Amino acid sequence: MSRALPKNDKRRVAVIGGAAAAVLSGALIAGSALAGTPAGNDGSAGVRTLAGPGTITCPDVASKLPAIPASARAEVDRNLALLQTQIKEANTRLADTVEGGPNFVDNAILGPLKDKRVATVNRIATAIGRTAAKPAGLDALAPCTLNAGGGGASTGAAPSAPGTRQPGGGGTAAGGGAAGGNTGAGTITCPDVASKLPAIPASARAEVDRNLALLQTQIKEANTRLADTVEGGPNFVDNAILGPLKDKRASAIDRIAIAIGRTSAKPTGLGSLAACTLTR
Repeated sequence: MSRALPKNDKRRVAVIGGAAAAVLSGALIAGSALAGTPAGNDGSAGVRTLAGPGTITCPDVASKLPAIPASARAEVDRNLALLQTQIKEANTRLADTVEGGPNFVDNAILGPLKDKRVATVNRIATAIGRTAAKPAGLDALAPCTLNAGGGGASTGAAPSAPGTRQPGGGGTAAGGGAAGGNTGAGTITCPDVASKLPAIPASARAEVDRNLALLQTQIKEANTRLADTVEGGPNFVDNAILGPLKDKRASAIDRIAIAIGRTSAKPTGLGSLAACTLTR
């Protein structure tokens, strides 16, 4: 036989029942969220994570070149090394990118990379064409792709100086690396080139700006290598960093002078700006 609960007991049952319902409701909401059912729109649907999406791969250029005249070998090798630098930098940017829209990689990484490669393969073709038949169709090798499988990227040529990309800096550094470690040895500084240039013709502006940017990249990479170096003899910095750096800066500066000289008076004496120093 059932018996009626006292009024106070009825209230307790009602409270307990309401709490249980709240707990159950919360569990259902949490379960829906865990199962992938959106609990609300937080505005993040248009953002995608790009960390580790793959590797940028580019067509091999070196294997598509004809016989290279001896007079063009240095410039061709320098630009083949630059092609590898460009791919490495693009892959670094890809790895460092954490968000972007659906066309972010195409617009912010692959597009600019293609433009840089077009300019570089054109310099290769021009260098060969000065003393031999100018190769045609190299522009077709400029576009690169994003390989989601993480395949390797290659331009078919190893950099001319191990451990550097396309560095530039001087050969007159004050002091070399101490034996047993160069970490924290100082900073490589180089003369400013832009402020020493004459008026730049409009037709040369793009090439001049590109090489001025390259000079900055060269200094940055030289300082990175300096910081990463953990051993070396007393002349290590001069021979392994500052020397190659100076040579590559001289080449970039020479390209600037040539670009200006095509339609205006070619500036002289810029070669003295190639040498950099090590400050502690």
